[in-house]
Amino acid sequence: MSRFLFVVPPLAGHVNPTIGLAAALVERGHEVAWCGPELHLRPMLGPDAVIHPTGTRLHRPQSDHGLAAVRSVWDRFIVPFARFSLPAVEKAVEAVRPDVVVVDQHSPAGAIVAHRLGVTWATLACSTMELGEPLADLPRVHEWLRGRLRYLWDKAGMPAEEYFDLRYSPHLVLACTTRALTGALPEDVLGVGPILAKRHGQPDFPFDWLDQDKQHVLVSVGTLADDVSTRFLRETAAALAPLGDRLQAVFIAPPDTLPDLPPHLIARTRVPMLALLPRMDLVVSHGGLNTVCESLAHGVPLVVAPIRHDQPINANGVVAAGAGVRVGFARADAAQLRAATTHVLGDPGHRAAAATVSASFAEAGGADAAAAALLELTTRSPAPAGLSRSTS
Repeated sequence: MSRFLFVVPPLAGHVNPTIGLAAALVERGHEVAWCGPELHLRPMLGPDAVIHPTGTRLHRPQSDHGLAAVRSVWDRFIVPFARFSLPAVEKAVEAVRPDVVVVDQHSPAGAIVAHRLGVTWATLACSTMELGEPLADLPRVHEWLRGRLRYLWDKAGMPAEEYFDLRYSPHLVLACTTRALTGALPEDVLGVGPILAKRHGQPDFPFDWLDQDKQHVLVSVGTLADDVSTRFLRETAAALAPLGDRLQAVFIAPPDTLPDLPPHLIARTRVPMLALLPRMDLVVSHGGLNTVCESLAHGVPLVVAPIRHDQPINANGVVAAGAGVRVGFARADAAQLRAATTHVLGDPGHRAAAATVSASFAEAGGADAAAAALLELTTRSPAPAGLSRSTS
């Protein structure tokens, strides 16, 4: 039996893949635990999950776009949370004594602690923002980001001569995508595709509302709640309002955000995403990797309206694969959104391309492939310096 510790940020798109990976490891007889803010993790992981809490540090909202958003997410969230959580992460590793620490790419405290304690660690990339060095063509931004990582290393009191890029484990890097979607995936990254699993506390949904004689659209812009997001949701509702004779749409949004919807459109604050997707014909999304990959895993094409971070990368991947189209998030109006929606719904080529990406995900292996790679890591890695390996 081996022990695994997941170090994750308090973000659903980064926690959800660890649920499926943990389930695959437990099924094989191994132990798993998480390290992160329990206030955020517990509702996602359920009452039985072993969580080593870091405490909660609220990060400032990130309303920037483009390159400013990259700076924003590092300066307002990743860097301060890593510094805040570092002592708790070290305490968790010492308590669990894991064979492998699985470090989310945006939780660099896990990489620092694993290196300091001599524990083998793997990177889990739940975003494409740090895959393939997308900022390499912007040398000043690229160097700024490397400077932020070096700042974390130095503030942790680590030896200058041992510094390495905290985003990439020298042992194993797992990515929740494949080259069919993310063509620039580096050769030394193992793309396993989306890691899907049943989630804790899924909400009810009126499945009998779905009319099997109509096409179905799911609209999601993640957990954003600013004025621009509200505008996009309302423009999309206006786009779909005249199409009640041919489709129904589910908006993942608080109902009061979209008042007075016609009968063929409904808004729900939360939905059982993985249960709904097999019944959908199209997803309209902001382009988060979780939503994009979950949709494509079910062979569902997309209309993608990226906002920030890795979303433009994911949108470009969808378009390059032929599995959907891209529209402007801040500029698209009802007419443009109606045209994009009806185009994708009416073109079987997009559905066929989504099925091709889905097949690449199935071939990559998802949770089973990721679990196998982690277990293989335990057999070839040396015993950690400072912590004894599990012998049970």
